[in-house]
Amino acid sequence: MDLTESAEDRAFRDEVRTWLGDHLVGEWRELSGLGGPGRDHEAFEERLAWNQLLAEHRWTCVGWPEEYGGRGLSLWQQVIFHEEYARADAPHDVNHLGETLLGPTLIAFGSDEQKRRFLPPIREVTELWAQGYSEPNAGSDLANVQTKARLDGDQWVIDGQKVWTSNAHVSDWCFVIARTEPGSSRHHGLSFLLVPLEQEGVEIRPIEQLTSGSEFNEVFFTGARTAADLVVGEPGKGWGVAMGLLGFERGVSTLGQTVGFARELETVIARAKTNGSIDDPVVRDRLAQLKVELSAIRSFALRALALVEGGQDSAAGGGAGSIFKLAWANWHRKLGEVAMDVAGPAGLLTRGTRSDSGGAYELDEHQRLFLFSRSDTIYGGSDEVQKNILAERVLGLPREPKGA
Repeated sequence: MDLTESAEDRAFRDEVRTWLGDHLVGEWRELSGLGGPGRDHEAFEERLAWNQLLAEHRWTCVGWPEEYGGRGLSLWQQVIFHEEYARADAPHDVNHLGETLLGPTLIAFGSDEQKRRFLPPIREVTELWAQGYSEPNAGSDLANVQTKARLDGDQWVIDGQKVWTSNAHVSDWCFVIARTEPGSSRHHGLSFLLVPLEQEGVEIRPIEQLTSGSEFNEVFFTGARTAADLVVGEPGKGWGVAMGLLGFERGVSTLGQTVGFARELETVIARAKTNGSIDDPVVRDRLAQLKVELSAIRSFALRALALVEGGQDSAAGGGAGSIFKLAWANWHRKLGEVAMDVAGPAGLLTRGTRSDSGGAYELDEHQRLFLFSRSDTIYGGSDEVQKNILAERVLGLPREPKGA
C-alpha cells in the first residue's frame, strides 16, 4: 500500500476534521471519549443521538457502496475517517455490530428484500443489532453451536442460549447462528438467522462486569420466532456466512482503534511524569517499547488491509487478521499492566466501596483499562484460536486432534 496521501485524500482528511470540529461542540463535546470498551453504559441515549446526527450528514457506513447509502470510500479514505474520528475523541458508536459486521454481510450474502428492509435502518441508526454467536459450550469453538431452529409454517422457531451477547439489552435485533438440520454436527447444518428481540420467548440477562458495566448478556430463546425468509444465504449453509461476517470484523475501524490506544498510552506517560515514576529506567524503557510496538502494529495493520483489498489474503481465515488480533490484544493487555505499575499503590484503591448490600465503586481510567484489557486476548477469537488458524491454515501444520 502506498501510504503517501494524494491531494484528494488530504482534502478528504480536512473535510472530516473540519466537520468534526464544527459539530463536536457544546453538548456533543461533553460526550468526548465516552462509551469505550468496558464503558458501553455511559450516556447511551446521548451517544445514540450523536450517531443519528452522523447519519444525517452521511458519516455512517462510509465504506458501504453508494447504492446502499454509503459513500463508497476507498480503503485509505476509510482509514482516514476512522483515524480522524478517534483523534477528535468523539464518542464511541452504538451500532458497531450493525454497521461494520451485519451490514457488509447482508450486502455480500443477503437477498434483495433483506437489503431493502435492514440496510437503511442500520445506516440511519434507528435499529440496533446484537451478535448471537457464542454459547456456554461454543465460545471460541463456534462450530459446536447447539441452539436449534425448526421451520413451523412460515416461521423459524428457535430454542437455545447465547452468552457474551454484546449490547443485547439495548438492541432491536440479533443475528443468530442456529442448528437447523437435526443430527448435523460441527459446521454442517447451521443457518444464519435474523431474529427480533422484542418478543415473547426471548429473555435477556445482563452480566455485570468487573468494570461495573453490563455490556455483555445472556440471551435465552424459548420458542422465539422469526420469519422463514429471514435466513441469510441458504438454510444449512450458515457457516460460510458466519465466517464471512468474521472477516469484516478485522476491518478498517481497527486503525482508529490504534489511535485510541496511542491516546491511552499518552495518559499513562503523563501520569508517570506527574508521579515521578518516569525517572525509573525500567518504567521508561517499558513505555518506550510500547510506543515503538504500537507504531509497528499500525504499519502491519495497513499492510494487512492492503493485502485483503488486493485479494492476496483472506480476512476470515488468512494470516493477516489473526496476526493483527494477536498483536493488538497482547499489546493492550501489556499497556494495562504497565499502567498499574505506573500508578503504584494508588492503583489498588478505588473511590467508593462495593459490598453485597449494593455499594458501588468508581474506577479511574487506568484501573478500567487494566481490568477490561484482561479480556482482549479472549473476545473476538482467543489467542489459542488465532494461533491454531495460523498453524493450520497458513503454516500447513497438522490439524489439532479432536477429542473422542
